[in-house]
Amino acid sequence: MAVAAAELAASGVTVRLRLDLAYDGTAFAGWARQPTLRSVQGELEDALGVVLRSAHRGDRAPRVTVAGRTDAGVHARGQVAHVDVVREALLATPGRSDREPTGALLTRLAGVLPADVVVHRVTYAPVGFDARFSALRRRYAYRVCDDPVLRDPLTRGHVLWHRSALDVAAMDEAARMLVGRHDFAAYCKQREGATTIRTLEELTWTRPEGGPDAGLVVAHVQADAFCHSMVRALVGASLAVGEGRRPVDWPARVLVAGRRDPAGAVVAAHGLTLEQVTYPADAELAARAEQTRARRAADDVHPSAVPAEG
Repeated sequence: MAVAAAELAASGVTVRLRLDLAYDGTAFAGWARQPTLRSVQGELEDALGVVLRSAHRGDRAPRVTVAGRTDAGVHARGQVAHVDVVREALLATPGRSDREPTGALLTRLAGVLPADVVVHRVTYAPVGFDARFSALRRRYAYRVCDDPVLRDPLTRGHVLWHRSALDVAAMDEAARMLVGRHDFAAYCKQREGATTIRTLEELTWTRPEGGPDAGLVVAHVQADAFCHSMVRALVGASLAVGEGRRPVDWPARVLVAGRRDPAGAVVAAHGLTLEQVTYPADAELAARAEQTRARRAADDVHPSAVPAEG
C-alpha cells in the first residue's frame, strides 16, 4: 500500500522498507558482509548508504536483514530483505522531483548498484514484517545438465555439468522419502547452538520437456527454512542415486542415521538459485515471526519412512 509523503513525515524516526531483489552469486563470497570479501549484503548496504547519504547526514549506516543467507556462489531470483531507514533521509531521496520516496529510492539504487545485483521493488513494510522471521517458506531450484548435446557454455555459471546420464525417476522417488519435519543433521553443516530440525515441504526431480530448462534435470526444493548447505547436500545424495551408486532408499537411511555419508558429497553452489520467499497475510506477520523464533524441539519431528539399519 502506498504511503503519502505527509503520512510518512508524521511517522516515527525510522521507516521499515521491504526490498525484493535478485543477484548473480558468481562473484560474491555469499550474502553476509565480510571485512575483506565482496558480498551481496555489503554491496546493498553500501549502495543504500550512498543514496540515503547516511555518512553525510551523520546517520547510522543502513543494516539489511535478509530472508535467506545464501552461500558463496549461490544465486537468487526472488530474495527478500528489509531495512530500517531514517524517515527524513527517505523523504529527501526524490530531491526536487515529485516522485514518491520509495520509487525515487529504487531508481537511485539502480544507478549505484553493480550489474550483478538488482533491486526490483522497494515498498513500505507492513506492521510486524521481518524478512527473515516472518517468512513461511523458501523455494530453491537446482539445475543439472547430463546431456552433452544440451551443454551450454552461456549457462555454465548457473547449471551443474554432470558427465553421466541420470535416472530422474529414481532420484525423484528417493527425494520424496525425505519430505516432512525431520532432523536434517546428516544434510547440514552444523553450527554450535543451532537446531537442524526443518520441515521439508517439497523435494522433487523432473526433466522438463519445454521452457528454458527443457532437457535439464531440475530439483525443486521448498522448506520452512534451510540450515547451512542443506539443499546442496540433498542434491548430492540424489545424484548418488541417479548415477546408480546408491539404492533409492539410501538418502532416507542417511537421514535416520543422523550423520553425513561421504558418498553423498555437497555439490557445487553455482547450480542453486533461490526462486521465491513466501509470507503470510499482513495480519499474521508478527505472529509468524514469534513462532519462527521459538526453538524447534528434538521430539517435534515426523516419523521416517525408512527404518534405520541395524
